[in-house]
Amino acid sequence: MHETEPPSNAPEPTTPDTAHAAGSSSDTISVLEDGDRRVVLVGTAHVSAESVREVEEVITREQPDTVCVELDPQRHAALTDENRWKNLDIFAVIREGKTLYLLANLAIGAYQRRIGAELGVQPGAELLEAVRAAERAGAGVALVDRDIHITLKRTWANIPFLRKLSVLGGVLEGVVAGGAEVDAEQIEELKQSANLSAMMEEFVRVLPEVAEPLIDERDRFMAERIHEVAGRRVVAVVGAAHAPGIRRYYAELQDGSRTIDTEALEALPRPGWFGRVAKWLIPAIVLVAFGFGFQRGAGQTLEQMLYAWVLPNAIFAALFAAIAGAKPFSVVTAFFASPITSMNPTIGAAMVVGPVEAWLRKPTVADAQRINDDVQSLRGFYRNPFTRVLLVAMMANVGSGIGGMVGTYWVLRVLSG
Repeated sequence: MHETEPPSNAPEPTTPDTAHAAGSSSDTISVLEDGDRRVVLVGTAHVSAESVREVEEVITREQPDTVCVELDPQRHAALTDENRWKNLDIFAVIREGKTLYLLANLAIGAYQRRIGAELGVQPGAELLEAVRAAERAGAGVALVDRDIHITLKRTWANIPFLRKLSVLGGVLEGVVAGGAEVDAEQIEELKQSANLSAMMEEFVRVLPEVAEPLIDERDRFMAERIHEVAGRRVVAVVGAAHAPGIRRYYAELQDGSRTIDTEALEALPRPGWFGRVAKWLIPAIVLVAFGFGFQRGAGQTLEQMLYAWVLPNAIFAALFAAIAGAKPFSVVTAFFASPITSMNPTIGAAMVVGPVEAWLRKPTVADAQRINDDVQSLRGFYRNPFTRVLLVAMMANVGSGIGGMVGTYWVLRVLSG
Protein backbone atom coordinates (compact mmCIF):
# COMPACT_ATOMS: atom_id res chain seq x y z
CA MET A 1 0.00 0.00 0.00
CA HIS A 2 1.05 3.59 -0.54
CA GLU A 3 0.40 6.39 1.86
CA THR A 4 -1.94 9.17 0.83
CA GLU A 5 -2.79 12.35 2.65
CA PRO A 6 -6.39 12.56 3.86
CA PRO A 7 -8.73 15.30 2.68
CA SER A 8 -8.95 18.36 4.90
CA ASN A 9 -12.48 17.43 5.97
CA ALA A 10 -11.49 13.96 7.25
CA PRO A 11 -13.46 13.31 10.46
CA GLU A 12 -11.67 13.34 13.77
CA PRO A 13 -12.05 10.13 15.78
CA THR A 14 -14.27 10.25 18.82
CA THR A 15 -14.05 8.51 22.16
CA PRO A 16 -17.45 6.95 22.81
CA ASP A 17 -19.16 7.07 26.17
CA THR A 18 -18.44 3.36 26.51
CA ALA A 19 -15.03 4.34 27.80
CA HIS A 20 -16.68 6.12 30.69
CA ALA A 21 -19.17 3.32 31.18
CA ALA A 22 -16.31 0.87 31.61
CA GLY A 23 -15.18 2.84 34.63
CA SER A 24 -12.00 4.31 33.11
CA SER A 25 -10.96 7.80 32.16
CA SER A 26 -11.32 8.69 28.48
CA ASP A 27 -7.90 10.32 28.75
CA THR A 28 -6.28 6.89 28.94
CA ILE A 29 -8.81 4.53 27.29
CA SER A 30 -10.49 4.95 23.92
CA VAL A 31 -12.94 2.66 22.13
CA LEU A 32 -12.57 2.57 18.34
CA GLU A 33 -15.63 1.06 16.65
CA ASP A 34 -15.06 -0.48 13.22
CA GLY A 35 -18.34 -2.01 12.08
CA ASP A 36 -18.78 -5.14 14.19
CA ARG A 37 -15.16 -4.82 15.35
CA ARG A 38 -14.24 -3.21 18.66
CA VAL A 39 -10.74 -1.92 19.45
CA VAL A 40 -9.99 -0.71 22.98
CA LEU A 41 -6.92 1.52 22.95
CA VAL A 42 -5.16 1.85 26.31
CA GLY A 43 -2.68 4.73 26.68
CA THR A 44 -0.06 4.01 29.33
CA ALA A 45 3.07 5.35 31.00
CA HIS A 46 6.01 2.95 30.90
CA VAL A 47 6.87 3.45 34.59
CA SER A 48 3.35 3.58 36.03
CA ALA A 49 1.95 1.10 38.55
CA GLU A 50 -1.51 2.46 37.74
CA SER A 51 -0.99 1.58 34.06
CA VAL A 52 -0.08 -2.00 34.99
CA ARG A 53 -3.33 -2.32 36.97
CA GLU A 54 -5.38 -0.66 34.22
CA VAL A 55 -4.01 -2.93 31.49
CA GLU A 56 -4.80 -6.07 33.49
CA GLU A 57 -8.33 -4.83 34.24
CA VAL A 58 -9.15 -3.94 30.62
CA ILE A 59 -7.91 -7.24 29.18
CA THR A 60 -9.70 -9.27 31.86
CA ARG A 61 -12.92 -7.34 31.23
CA GLU A 62 -12.78 -7.32 27.41
CA GLN A 63 -11.61 -10.94 26.90
CA PRO A 64 -10.20 -9.93 23.48
CA ASP A 65 -9.30 -12.15 20.56
CA THR A 66 -6.00 -10.29 20.15
CA VAL A 67 -3.90 -7.99 22.31
CA CYS A 68 -1.69 -5.54 20.41
CA VAL A 69 1.37 -4.31 22.31
CA GLU A 70 3.73 -1.40 21.61
CA LEU A 71 6.72 -3.70 21.28
CA ASP A 72 8.91 -5.09 18.52
CA PRO A 73 10.51 -8.57 18.80
CA GLN A 74 13.79 -7.16 20.19
CA ARG A 75 12.13 -5.10 22.92
CA HIS A 76 9.82 -8.01 23.72
CA ALA A 77 12.87 -10.24 24.17
CA ALA A 78 14.48 -7.57 26.37
CA LEU A 79 11.45 -7.69 28.70
CA THR A 80 10.96 -11.46 28.73
CA ASP A 81 14.43 -12.99 28.22
CA GLU A 82 16.44 -12.84 31.43
CA ASN A 83 19.45 -14.29 29.61
CA ARG A 84 19.59 -11.71 26.81
CA TRP A 85 22.82 -10.09 28.06
CA LYS A 86 24.34 -13.51 28.68
CA ASN A 87 23.99 -14.20 24.95
CA LEU A 88 25.42 -10.85 23.83
CA ASP A 89 28.16 -11.23 21.20
CA ILE A 90 30.19 -8.08 21.67
CA PHE A 91 32.37 -8.85 18.64
CA ALA A 92 29.25 -9.00 16.44
CA VAL A 93 27.99 -5.68 17.88
CA ILE A 94 31.27 -3.97 16.94
CA ARG A 95 31.57 -5.70 13.57
CA GLU A 96 28.02 -4.71 12.56
CA GLY A 97 28.55 -1.07 13.60
CA LYS A 98 25.88 -1.15 16.35
CA THR A 99 28.11 0.19 19.14
CA LEU A 100 26.56 3.65 19.30
CA TYR A 101 22.99 2.34 19.06
CA LEU A 102 23.56 -0.17 21.85
CA LEU A 103 25.12 2.51 24.06
CA ALA A 104 22.17 4.83 23.37
CA ASN A 105 19.72 2.03 24.24
CA LEU A 106 21.58 1.33 27.47
CA ALA A 107 21.64 5.01 28.43
CA ILE A 108 17.93 5.54 27.78
CA GLY A 109 17.07 2.27 29.51
CA ALA A 110 19.18 3.28 32.51
CA TYR A 111 17.24 6.52 32.88
CA GLN A 112 13.90 4.69 32.68
CA ARG A 113 15.03 2.11 35.24
CA ARG A 114 16.18 4.88 37.57
CA ILE A 115 12.70 6.44 37.46
CA GLY A 116 11.13 3.00 37.78
CA ALA A 117 13.22 2.28 40.87
CA GLU A 118 11.98 5.51 42.48
CA LEU A 119 8.37 4.47 41.79
CA GLY A 120 8.82 0.76 42.45
CA VAL A 121 7.88 -0.18 38.87
CA GLN A 122 9.94 -1.97 36.24
CA PRO A 123 10.06 0.06 32.98
CA GLY A 124 7.71 -1.53 30.48
CA ALA A 125 5.91 -3.48 33.21
CA GLU A 126 2.52 -2.58 31.73
CA LEU A 127 3.57 -3.98 28.33
CA LEU A 128 4.79 -7.16 29.96
CA GLU A 129 1.51 -7.37 31.89
CA ALA A 130 -0.38 -6.98 28.59
CA VAL A 131 1.44 -10.03 27.20
CA ARG A 132 0.82 -12.07 30.35
CA ALA A 133 -2.83 -11.01 30.65
CA ALA A 134 -3.37 -11.94 26.98
CA GLU A 135 -1.96 -15.41 27.66
CA ARG A 136 -4.25 -15.80 30.69
CA ALA A 137 -7.25 -14.74 28.59
CA GLY A 138 -6.32 -17.11 25.77
CA ALA A 139 -5.85 -14.18 23.37
CA GLY A 140 -3.26 -13.84 20.65
CA VAL A 141 -0.43 -11.33 21.08
CA ALA A 142 0.58 -8.98 18.25
CA LEU A 143 3.82 -6.98 18.54
CA VAL A 144 2.82 -3.91 16.52
CA ASP A 145 5.71 -1.47 16.96
CA ARG A 146 8.48 -0.91 14.41
CA ASP A 147 11.90 -2.50 14.93
CA ILE A 148 13.78 -0.36 17.45
CA HIS A 149 16.98 -0.30 15.37
CA ILE A 150 15.09 1.01 12.33
CA THR A 151 13.48 3.72 14.48
CA LEU A 152 16.84 4.76 15.95
CA LYS A 153 18.54 4.84 12.55
CA ARG A 154 15.74 6.84 10.93
CA THR A 155 15.73 9.23 13.89
CA TRP A 156 19.51 9.63 13.89
CA ALA A 157 19.56 10.23 10.12
CA ASN A 158 16.99 13.01 10.54
CA ILE A 159 19.13 15.03 12.96
CA PRO A 160 21.66 17.55 11.56
CA PHE A 161 25.29 17.00 12.60
CA LEU A 162 25.51 19.77 15.20
CA ARG A 163 22.19 18.72 16.73
CA LYS A 164 23.56 15.17 17.01
CA LEU A 165 26.22 16.48 19.38
CA SER A 166 23.64 18.18 21.61
CA VAL A 167 21.45 15.05 21.64
CA LEU A 168 24.44 12.89 22.64
CA GLY A 169 25.28 15.41 25.34
CA GLY A 170 21.71 15.23 26.64
CA VAL A 171 21.80 11.43 26.77
CA LEU A 172 25.12 11.52 28.64
CA GLU A 173 23.77 14.13 31.04
CA GLY A 174 20.78 11.90 31.75
CA VAL A 175 23.11 9.05 32.68
CA VAL A 176 25.42 11.15 34.84
CA ALA A 177 22.89 13.42 36.55
CA GLY A 178 19.95 11.04 36.55
CA GLY A 179 17.43 13.75 35.62
CA ALA A 180 14.86 15.40 37.84
CA GLU A 181 13.09 13.36 40.48
CA VAL A 182 9.52 12.34 39.66
CA ASP A 183 6.70 10.81 41.66
CA ALA A 184 3.77 8.58 40.77
CA GLU A 185 1.32 11.49 40.74
CA GLN A 186 3.40 13.35 38.13
CA ILE A 187 3.57 10.24 35.95
CA GLU A 188 -0.22 9.86 36.04
CA GLU A 189 -0.70 13.56 35.25
CA LEU A 190 1.41 13.17 32.11
CA LYS A 191 -1.07 10.59 30.80
CA GLN A 192 -3.91 13.14 30.81
CA SER A 193 -4.67 14.52 27.36
CA ALA A 194 -4.21 18.22 28.17
CA ASN A 195 -0.82 17.72 29.81
CA LEU A 196 0.25 15.21 27.19
CA SER A 197 -0.61 17.59 24.37
CA ALA A 198 1.41 20.39 25.95
CA MET A 199 4.36 18.05 26.53
CA MET A 200 4.34 16.81 22.92
CA GLU A 201 4.13 20.37 21.57
CA GLU A 202 7.18 21.30 23.63
CA PHE A 203 9.01 18.17 22.47
CA VAL A 204 8.33 19.00 18.83
CA ARG A 205 9.42 22.59 19.40
CA VAL A 206 12.73 21.62 21.02
CA LEU A 207 13.56 18.66 18.75
CA PRO A 208 11.44 18.98 15.60
CA GLU A 209 13.81 16.70 13.65
CA VAL A 210 13.01 13.64 15.76
CA ALA A 211 9.24 14.10 16.06
CA GLU A 212 8.54 12.57 12.62
CA PRO A 213 10.53 9.29 12.89
CA LEU A 214 10.19 8.84 16.65
CA ILE A 215 6.51 9.67 17.11
CA ASP A 216 4.49 10.24 13.94
CA GLU A 217 5.94 7.42 11.82
CA ARG A 218 5.41 4.95 14.65
CA ASP A 219 1.85 6.22 15.14
CA ARG A 220 1.14 5.43 11.49
CA PHE A 221 2.95 2.10 11.65
CA MET A 222 1.08 0.93 14.74
CA ALA A 223 -2.29 2.20 13.48
CA GLU A 224 -1.89 0.10 10.34
CA ARG A 225 -0.78 -2.97 12.28
CA ILE A 226 -3.70 -2.66 14.69
CA HIS A 227 -6.08 -2.12 11.77
CA GLU A 228 -5.01 -5.30 9.99
CA VAL A 229 -4.69 -7.58 13.06
CA ALA A 230 -7.12 -10.51 13.33
CA GLY A 231 -10.03 -10.54 15.74
CA ARG A 232 -13.39 -8.81 16.34
CA ARG A 233 -12.42 -7.77 19.87
CA VAL A 234 -8.97 -6.18 20.18
CA VAL A 235 -7.13 -4.45 23.01
CA ALA A 236 -4.15 -2.28 22.01
CA VAL A 237 -1.69 -1.20 24.73
CA VAL A 238 0.52 1.72 23.70
CA GLY A 239 2.35 4.61 25.30
CA ALA A 240 0.09 7.55 26.06
CA ALA A 241 2.13 9.78 23.73
CA HIS A 242 1.15 7.56 20.77
CA ALA A 243 -2.55 7.20 21.56
CA PRO A 244 -3.78 10.47 19.95
CA GLY A 245 -1.92 9.83 16.69
CA ILE A 246 -3.05 6.22 16.51
CA ARG A 247 -6.67 7.25 17.07
CA ARG A 248 -6.45 9.79 14.25
CA TYR A 249 -4.74 7.49 11.74
CA TYR A 250 -6.98 4.54 12.62
CA ALA A 251 -10.07 6.67 11.89
CA GLU A 252 -8.59 7.67 8.52
CA LEU A 253 -7.89 4.03 7.70
CA GLN A 254 -11.48 3.18 8.60
CA ASP A 255 -13.07 5.81 6.34
CA GLY A 256 -10.65 5.10 3.50
CA SER A 257 -9.11 8.58 3.42
CA ARG A 258 -5.63 7.17 4.06
CA THR A 259 -3.57 4.10 3.24
CA ILE A 260 -0.27 3.42 5.00
CA ASP A 261 2.77 1.74 3.44
CA THR A 262 4.50 0.02 6.37
CA GLU A 263 7.30 -1.25 4.12
CA ALA A 264 8.28 2.33 3.33
CA LEU A 265 8.27 3.12 7.05
CA GLU A 266 10.63 0.19 7.65
CA ALA A 267 13.13 1.23 4.98
CA LEU A 268 16.55 2.10 6.34
CA PRO A 269 17.59 5.67 5.56
CA ARG A 270 20.08 6.15 2.77
CA PRO A 271 22.99 8.43 3.54
CA GLY A 272 22.64 11.90 2.06
CA TRP A 273 24.67 12.72 -1.01
CA PHE A 274 27.19 14.62 1.10
CA GLY A 275 27.71 11.67 3.44
CA ARG A 276 28.04 9.22 0.53
CA VAL A 277 30.54 11.44 -1.23
CA ALA A 278 32.47 12.65 1.83
CA LYS A 279 33.53 9.23 3.06
CA TRP A 280 35.22 8.60 -0.31
CA LEU A 281 36.15 12.19 -1.02
CA ILE A 282 38.47 12.71 1.96
CA PRO A 283 40.68 9.66 1.20
CA ALA A 284 40.67 10.65 -2.48
CA ILE A 285 41.75 14.23 -1.67
CA VAL A 286 44.52 12.98 0.60
CA LEU A 287 45.80 10.47 -1.97
CA VAL A 288 45.75 13.08 -4.77
CA ALA A 289 47.54 15.52 -2.47
CA PHE A 290 50.19 12.91 -1.76
CA GLY A 291 50.71 12.46 -5.49
CA PHE A 292 51.09 16.19 -6.11
CA GLY A 293 53.37 16.52 -3.10
CA PHE A 294 55.67 13.80 -4.35
CA GLN A 295 55.93 15.41 -7.79
CA ARG A 296 56.53 18.90 -6.44
CA GLY A 297 58.92 18.18 -3.62
CA ALA A 298 60.84 15.20 -4.89
CA GLY A 299 59.84 13.33 -1.74
CA GLN A 300 60.40 16.05 0.87
CA THR A 301 56.87 17.47 0.64
CA LEU A 302 55.45 13.96 0.60
CA GLU A 303 57.23 13.21 3.85
CA GLN A 304 55.78 16.34 5.46
CA MET A 305 52.31 15.41 4.24
CA LEU A 306 52.63 11.90 5.63
CA TYR A 307 53.44 13.40 9.03
CA ALA A 308 50.50 15.79 8.63
CA TRP A 309 48.15 12.88 7.98
CA VAL A 310 49.50 10.27 10.38
CA LEU A 311 50.12 12.36 13.50
CA PRO A 312 46.63 13.85 14.08
CA ASN A 313 44.93 10.58 13.14
CA ALA A 314 47.12 8.56 15.47
CA ILE A 315 47.15 11.02 18.37
CA PHE A 316 43.43 11.81 18.45
CA ALA A 317 42.36 8.15 18.16
CA ALA A 318 44.80 7.08 20.89
CA LEU A 319 43.86 10.02 23.12
CA PHE A 320 40.11 9.37 22.90
CA ALA A 321 40.63 5.64 23.48
CA ALA A 322 42.68 6.47 26.57
CA ILE A 323 39.96 8.84 27.83
CA ALA A 324 37.52 5.94 27.53
CA GLY A 325 39.82 3.88 29.76
CA ALA A 326 41.28 1.57 27.13
CA LYS A 327 43.98 -0.92 27.94
CA PRO A 328 47.47 0.34 26.96
CA PHE A 329 47.71 -2.12 24.06
CA SER A 330 44.33 -0.90 22.76
CA VAL A 331 45.61 2.70 22.91
CA VAL A 332 48.66 1.62 20.88
CA THR A 333 46.36 -0.21 18.44
CA ALA A 334 44.29 2.96 17.98
CA PHE A 335 47.47 4.96 17.39
CA PHE A 336 48.62 2.72 14.53
CA ALA A 337 45.20 1.73 13.11
CA SER A 338 43.56 5.14 12.74
CA PRO A 339 45.78 6.57 9.94
CA ILE A 340 45.00 3.42 7.94
CA THR A 341 41.29 3.04 8.70
CA SER A 342 40.71 6.73 7.95
CA MET A 343 41.80 6.00 4.40
CA ASN A 344 39.30 3.14 4.07
CA PRO A 345 35.60 4.18 4.08
CA THR A 346 34.46 0.60 4.70
CA ILE A 347 36.15 0.15 8.07
CA GLY A 348 36.40 2.36 11.13
CA ALA A 349 38.90 2.45 13.96
CA ALA A 350 36.25 0.90 16.24
CA MET A 351 36.30 -2.30 14.20
CA VAL A 352 39.99 -2.72 14.99
CA VAL A 353 40.28 -1.26 18.48
CA GLY A 354 37.02 -2.75 19.84
CA PRO A 355 37.91 -6.42 19.25
CA VAL A 356 41.39 -5.86 20.70
CA GLU A 357 39.90 -4.30 23.85
CA ALA A 358 37.35 -7.14 24.10
CA TRP A 359 40.11 -9.73 23.75
CA LEU A 360 42.13 -8.03 26.49
CA ARG A 361 39.21 -7.55 28.93
CA LYS A 362 37.49 -10.86 28.23
CA PRO A 363 34.00 -9.88 29.48
CA THR A 364 32.29 -12.72 31.33
CA VAL A 365 28.69 -13.86 31.63
CA ALA A 366 28.61 -12.37 35.14
CA ASP A 367 29.70 -9.00 33.69
CA ALA A 368 26.88 -9.19 31.14
CA GLN A 369 24.32 -9.96 33.82
CA ARG A 370 25.36 -6.82 35.74
CA ILE A 371 24.87 -4.46 32.78
CA ASN A 372 21.43 -3.20 33.82
CA ASP A 373 22.72 -2.28 37.27
CA ASP A 374 26.09 -0.89 36.18
CA VAL A 375 24.72 1.46 33.50
CA GLN A 376 22.88 3.45 36.16
CA SER A 377 25.96 5.67 36.44
CA LEU A 378 28.89 6.81 34.32
CA ARG A 379 31.20 5.11 36.79
CA GLY A 380 29.30 1.88 36.21
CA PHE A 381 29.70 2.25 32.46
CA TYR A 382 33.45 2.41 32.99
CA ARG A 383 33.52 -0.40 35.56
CA ASN A 384 31.64 -3.03 33.54
CA PRO A 385 33.97 -4.74 31.02
CA PHE A 386 31.20 -5.08 28.42
CA THR A 387 30.25 -1.40 28.40
CA ARG A 388 33.91 -0.35 28.76
CA VAL A 389 34.67 -2.16 25.50
CA LEU A 390 31.76 -0.38 23.79
CA LEU A 391 32.94 3.00 25.12
CA VAL A 392 36.50 2.38 23.96
CA ALA A 393 35.33 1.36 20.48
CA MET A 394 33.05 4.38 20.13
CA MET A 395 35.59 6.88 21.47
CA ALA A 396 38.35 5.50 19.23
CA ASN A 397 36.03 6.07 16.27
CA VAL A 398 35.26 9.63 17.38
CA GLY A 399 38.95 10.41 17.84
CA SER A 400 39.79 8.90 14.48
CA GLY A 401 37.11 11.00 12.79
CA ILE A 402 38.42 14.20 14.33
CA GLY A 403 41.97 13.22 13.49
CA GLY A 404 40.97 12.55 9.88
CA MET A 405 39.47 16.04 9.51
CA VAL A 406 42.49 17.71 11.13
CA GLY A 407 44.86 15.59 9.05
CA THR A 408 43.11 16.49 5.79
CA TYR A 409 43.31 20.19 6.59
CA TRP A 410 46.99 19.90 7.56
CA VAL A 411 47.86 17.94 4.39
CA LEU A 412 46.25 20.61 2.21
CA ARG A 413 48.10 23.34 4.12
CA VAL A 414 51.41 21.58 3.48
CA LEU A 415 50.57 21.18 -0.20
CA SER A 416 49.54 24.83 -0.60
CA GLY A 417 52.60 26.09 1.29
